[in-house]
Amino acid sequence: MLLERPTETGTRRVPLYRRPGFLRALSPLALLPIWQLGSSSGWIPAKKLPAPSTVIDAGLEIYRSGQLGEALLVSGGRALYGFVLGALLALVLGVLAGLSRIGEYVLDPPLQMIRTIPLFGLIPLFIIWFGIGEEPKVYLIALGVFFPLYLNIYSGIRQLDPKLLELGSALQLGLTERLRLLILPGALPQILVGVRQSLGIAWLSLVVAEQINASAGLGFVVNNAREFLRTDIVVFGLIIYSLLGLLTDSAVRVLEHRALRWRPAVHR
Repeated sequence: MLLERPTETGTRRVPLYRRPGFLRALSPLALLPIWQLGSSSGWIPAKKLPAPSTVIDAGLEIYRSGQLGEALLVSGGRALYGFVLGALLALVLGVLAGLSRIGEYVLDPPLQMIRTIPLFGLIPLFIIWFGIGEEPKVYLIALGVFFPLYLNIYSGIRQLDPKLLELGSALQLGLTERLRLLILPGALPQILVGVRQSLGIAWLSLVVAEQINASAGLGFVVNNAREFLRTDIVVFGLIIYSLLGLLTDSAVRVLEHRALRWRPAVHR
């Protein structure tokens, strides 16, 4: 199969083996035979890290029992709610601090102070405030998502070409029109970097959040496996977490490729 890539002179077809997605998948796949070889030869103790074949069998066991689908729905919902909440707050506060000197002086200093507090050190406080239900899990993810995205939105707006703002004034555009037509599109490359960073932290926060008295979700499955010393299921759960992170990052990369077609570097 060939991928069509726009060029200045027309459309150029790119072979499958040169597609970025295919090339990025090679290194993780190359680890599997090395891992299997290490386990088969005894270099890697089975009690410490089971062989890939054992982990796959454990995954099939969970899948056939129906636990995997239910766990993915619960964990995916937590990650989605937390990401949306954190992203909305980051967008609003990032725009306010980026566009207004008053917003910068009022909002940015306390946010920078909060940013230096270790995220996972807030877990006891979140439990006291919100209990041990779904709220602390979602809010922990939202807080992890918030800061990388806020910083990138703020930085992207601050680095805008002043001529863009002058153009908005010359055309007598309202604030909403300036945001929609000039400011956010101009800051979009930086915003998408923040989205990728935030998604990575969202999955990392989810792993920790699901240790807070989870009664469902992927973390619940992993915790149960730990209680019964099922290292194969624990490793399988961690691999699922990593695959979810890779999939969401790849989705943002595709979005970045489509949204930033006007940048020549995107097609290199």
